[in-house]
Amino acid sequence: MTASIPMTSLASILQDPPPAYAFELSEAGIAFARVAEPGQVNFTPFQAGVLQVSPAHDNLQQPQVVQERIHDLAPPNGHRKRRAALILPDYCARVAVLDFDNFPTDPQEQIALLRFRMRKSVPFDVDTAIVSYAVQARGAGAKVEVLAALMGAEIVAHYEAPFRTAGFHPGMVTTSSLAALNLCHPEGITMLVKIGGRVLSVLVLVGSTLKLARCVETDGARPEEIEGVLHPTVAYIEDELKAKPQRIWLCGFGSESAELARQWNTEWGVEVEPLRSRFGAPGGNDAGLRGYLESVAR
Repeated sequence: MTASIPMTSLASILQDPPPAYAFELSEAGIAFARVAEPGQVNFTPFQAGVLQVSPAHDNLQQPQVVQERIHDLAPPNGHRKRRAALILPDYCARVAVLDFDNFPTDPQEQIALLRFRMRKSVPFDVDTAIVSYAVQARGAGAKVEVLAALMGAEIVAHYEAPFRTAGFHPGMVTTSSLAALNLCHPEGITMLVKIGGRVLSVLVLVGSTLKLARCVETDGARPEEIEGVLHPTVAYIEDELKAKPQRIWLCGFGSESAELARQWNTEWGVEVEPLRSRFGAPGGNDAGLRGYLESVAR
């Protein structure tokens, strides 16, 4: 399953070899791995305030610190640019599944239509936003379902800048949860419930097709907050998909995972288990990186 939607050209990513380096950024720090060594994931932390995730303003409050951390993780090796995949926090982008009676074949018309549909739901200039999308499948009533990800152009440029200065060429940019979907095994209706810092992400899949993506800023990720997001999500599944979720994949909840699994299994009769990777246990700050490695490692 190719779950990650690059913010740059999908065609070039599919044709070219994957970047040799991969980084995931979060408010907590930077996770890093060489694609050739997927089992060796390193992490360097940030102090509070270095990175503040938002879809509406520059996220890197101290870009020089970020650049120093990049140098620490992957020191320069000569003057040749190195290609890298950047995995960004979910909350700095807007991801949606849109359906259309008719979806044009011309790429420029497709992007224009997506900008129009997303205009009222993004807190940044949609006309200059970077748009990435993938036509998934035809849904009920032969509608065309499109998975779209939009991010403010300036936000992307500011994320890329310290990497370019450190000698990297960001060959692919995606978001953490989209990359983490590579760790979910398609089987009926499933949910990925991921907490990263103060942001809760919930994604609903039917097989390998994404049906719903929610990203909510929380106040400490209290259990009642989380259930306040999950209850309407489960109701949506039952109403729109005419079934119950069969499995919930948990990520980032640490020691609370077992209790949450027990509660949700009792309440909804759904199997709940932690997200897993061949290359180590995914956490809230590196699940996207591990998912990306899962998709490209040999």
